[in-house]
Amino acid sequence: MKICLKVNFQRQKAMKFAASVIKVLLDNGAVLSMDERARQFFSGYDNIVFYRDEGSTFQNADCVVTIGGDGTIIRNALFAAKQDIPLVGINAGRVGYAAELEPTEIDLLKKIFTGDYSIEERMMLDVTIETAEGEKSYSCINDVVISRGQLSRIIDMTLFLNGERTMNYRADGLIFATPTGSTAYSLSAGGPVVQPTMQCIVMTPICPYALMDKTIIFAPEAQLSVVANRITDDDLRSFVTIDGQTVIPLSMNDRVKITRSPLKFKLISLKERNFCRLVGQKLKEDY
Repeated sequence: MKICLKVNFQRQKAMKFAASVIKVLLDNGAVLSMDERARQFFSGYDNIVFYRDEGSTFQNADCVVTIGGDGTIIRNALFAAKQDIPLVGINAGRVGYAAELEPTEIDLLKKIFTGDYSIEERMMLDVTIETAEGEKSYSCINDVVISRGQLSRIIDMTLFLNGERTMNYRADGLIFATPTGSTAYSLSAGGPVVQPTMQCIVMTPICPYALMDKTIIFAPEAQLSVVANRITDDDLRSFVTIDGQTVIPLSMNDRVKITRSPLKFKLISLKERNFCRLVGQKLKEDY
């Protein structure tokens, strides 16, 4: 079995447990693919192939194992989704809401080799930005955020549903989240916790001017688009941020389209997990 192993080298906790994870995987006959930058840490092992191109580490892999926090999972989930391979995360971060295993549960990785696991399919979003120069499209695991830049000023935005002008918003921004992303920025902005296997699009305003502007949950088939109005200069420019990683500036009359993606994010489940209990454990702890 070929396994793509992704380690967050910036987290000491992730590096601490990486050797134990590698031992379990190699002892069960895995061939590992890793980034070239991992060679300096793990060159002494047999059956590890290092690739200079990050995307190549996912090619022909049967699954992906990540060691890090939720950000590590999200960064690698898009590659995994495009290759249609499942992912399992080991928590070496703070919350680890999307991670399947804690460091004390590393031995459960053996189930990957016996087939004793299930797969959860998670909804993703496609984002298309229409400008005067053309279109650019992106895929999203967690959320799409339309917000102002450095200046704290309200944005005037128009929301369209299935091509029809629906409502205007005056707010610091709008968040469009998947069920998986409902426990991230959307939750901080007052949005609901949504069971991650559901199919829906969660739209949450950020600090809306109108008291009655609340979260709206749309059907997965909804064709949503937003135009940010009154962008007059660079200081007042708005931005689209995708999964907290990709940032695109918006100009006047640019349109951001949000729809359900045909891609699916697949998570390996190695143990029984109660959704409500997990929410209580992960989101109510004192940090």
